[in-house]
Amino acid sequence: MVKATVETFGGLDIVVIDAGIGEPQSVEESDPELWRRTIEVNLLGAYYCAQAAIPALRKRGAGKIITLGSGLGHRGAAGMSAYACSKAGLWMLTRVLAQELAPHLISVNELIPGPVVSSLSDEDGTQALGADARESEWVKTPPEVVPLAMFMATQPSKGPTAQSFSLMRRDN
Repeated sequence: MVKATVETFGGLDIVVIDAGIGEPQSVEESDPELWRRTIEVNLLGAYYCAQAAIPALRKRGAGKIITLGSGLGHRGAAGMSAYACSKAGLWMLTRVLAQELAPHLISVNELIPGPVVSSLSDEDGTQALGADARESEWVKTPPEVVPLAMFMATQPSKGPTAQSFSLMRRDN
């Protein structure tokens, strides 16, 4: 992916890490294979993507990495253990990468979109929210997340890094 981007466009400026899977399951009743796969996709996949992109971003002299996190990675949720743990790990990876890459003017920040109706969500985008939050949370469509992503992508090279930007209405 990185090689094709560099060859086609002459370099790499922005990387958005947006892979994610997760199914509701308690720790007690969880399938260890599904737990492992969730960590592999959501955390290790982000690691591999960032690792592959860093040389091209450094060669460019600056850049941005935007990880797609989750409120569940900051607060957890009963029945969403693998997903919440993988997104908590992604948040830590975001912060560590920001520290490692700041000298190279590469900012690394997390975007928390909150519930978004997509092929991975239930029909109203609130699968992992508690019943009380379903009534008050802003359920977005993918285009409603774009303005925050564009804001993050257009910050100056010495701008914010190791930050979490959220579109959640509240800390549920």
